Amino acid sequence: MSAPDYSRDEMMTVTAARQLRNRAVCFVGIGLPSAACNLARLTHAPELVLIYESGTVGTRPTVLPLSIGDGELAETATCIVPLPEIFAHYLQRGRIDVGFLGAAQIDRFGNLNSTVIGNYAHPKVRLPGAGGAPEIATCAREVLVVMKQSPRSFVAQLDFCTSCGRPKAVITDLGVLRPNSSSSELELVALYPGVTVEAARAATGWPLQVAPALQVVPPPDPRELEVLRDLHARTEAAHAAAVQIRLPS
Repeated sequence: MSAPDYSRDEMMTVTAARQLRNRAVCFVGIGLPSAACNLARLTHAPELVLIYESGTVGTRPTVLPLSIGDGELAETATCIVPLPEIFAHYLQRGRIDVGFLGAAQIDRFGNLNSTVIGNYAHPKVRLPGAGGAPEIATCAREVLVVMKQSPRSFVAQLDFCTSCGRPKAVITDLGVLRPNSSSSELELVALYPGVTVEAARAATGWPLQVAPALQVVPPPDPRELEVLRDLHARTEAAHAAAVQIRLPS
């Protein structure tokens, strides 16, 4: 079998983008979620409303931001509001259709850990912490979790529960998991082309259940790859130019 002409990260980004419908209001994170949301906005969901935690509402960046404080977000936003208003007026009042989350660990019920690895009092690794994740997990109408799948991240028991799980879907570098309607346990519902059930189970720290009608996610189409790669190329060029401007002559 020949190797695919796309990367696992591209497959994850495209799969996440396909979950977003036009005119939805999305609470966006930096990294792959930002790429997915902007890919959706540039393809099948042109009226997607993007809100970043910095307070930029309706932003339409031409390049991907380096952080939530990137000037590109403010320059292209419909409006900018204080951070407390983002949580009180938009998130807690149920105005966010989709919230993206990631974490260091996830368990079989979609609970997330972004606080510590190891014992809380004497951790092996101190992570960034909760941030707005608990509020997003609680108040967004739908939650999408995007993270790479391995026994270190998909664990039988969290070292610390930062956010209670209620994801609509967990999108990994192997496929897609969704909660079972009866047990609420995450089960594998779709695999990427060329990925096996055995590989997905080997990357999971609990006995992974598989949906009876397991699907294969369609690979990225040429238009999706073209738009995504162009977006990344513009981003790299813009950030490289910014670095050169800041360097002393």
